[in-house]
Amino acid sequence: MEFGAVVQTNPPASRTVALARLAEQHGFEYFWTFDSHLLWQEPYVIYSQILAETRRIIVGPMVTNPATRDWTVTASVFATLNEMYGNRTVCGIGRGDSAVRVTNGTPTTLKELREATHVIRELGNSRAVEYNGATLRFPWSVGSSLEVWVAAYGPLALKLAGEVGDGFILQCGDVDIAEWMIRTVRQAAEKAGRDPMSVKFCVAAPFYIGDDWAHMRDQCRWFGGMVGNHVADIVAKYGTSGAVPEALTDYIKGRQAYDYNEHGRAGNTHTQFVPDEIVDRFCLLGTAEQHIEKLERLKALGVDQFAGYLQHDNKEETLRVYGETVMPALRDTITAKA
Repeated sequence: MEFGAVVQTNPPASRTVALARLAEQHGFEYFWTFDSHLLWQEPYVIYSQILAETRRIIVGPMVTNPATRDWTVTASVFATLNEMYGNRTVCGIGRGDSAVRVTNGTPTTLKELREATHVIRELGNSRAVEYNGATLRFPWSVGSSLEVWVAAYGPLALKLAGEVGDGFILQCGDVDIAEWMIRTVRQAAEKAGRDPMSVKFCVAAPFYIGDDWAHMRDQCRWFGGMVGNHVADIVAKYGTSGAVPEALTDYIKGRQAYDYNEHGRAGNTHTQFVPDEIVDRFCLLGTAEQHIEKLERLKALGVDQFAGYLQHDNKEETLRVYGETVMPALRDTITAKA
């Protein structure tokens, strides 16, 4: 299993860069950021500095969307970073949440998401692509390599992820939900004629090393509210008749307004409807041993990467314990002498 850290690009940007360096020092393979240009700083500018100050870690958005940037511009950024720093980028993409809702927009259609995934991937891999009636290619890009990972919750989005995604991002650490979603994506990939095992799986959720459960829950309760935004869209479209597991939809019955000014923030005042049980199921909390136990279950399901959100007050210590204790326990053991 590989590991990533996920942050918001809050100022100062130097703090984000420092966290990326620390994540690499502790052995994390990926460093993801939110991509919401009004709420936080522009991530792609910061990626360039992160890549300049690290040697191995891979960077990318969790997640960008097809609405706020022209798809060819998005691809150009990735191809440029790859040329400068040697194929160390990944593109997480979804229909859009905070970046479009803050501007009074709406998430894109699945058709647009499918097309954007194709255009960004082809151009980002130094290949030609049909776009707006023209065949386009970056004449300056040679040998760029870019994977596009699709974030999804709803049935049709999961189907799309299986059909076209290099990877699937599930923003929820619940083991039972992960099992259902991974199975659904793999079935879609197989029906599309793909090798279902070729789709990589990333589970993303807040992770907090500690033993004060009341404090850890309060620091991570925001996540249930963020997930609830997407779940509310699913319920509005499909109802609660089983299109997705009830474990994902039941808890939002008490959901009311949501303030994007507090999006993804510890102490979010609009997430009090999220019960402790959901926080415990959706997140990874507790001692190193408790994290390892849950991660072992996710690994057994076929999860290739765990990406932990660092929106809390224990960033450095959580990274340290993961690097020294948790991650070594989840990696294959190699001995110097058989």
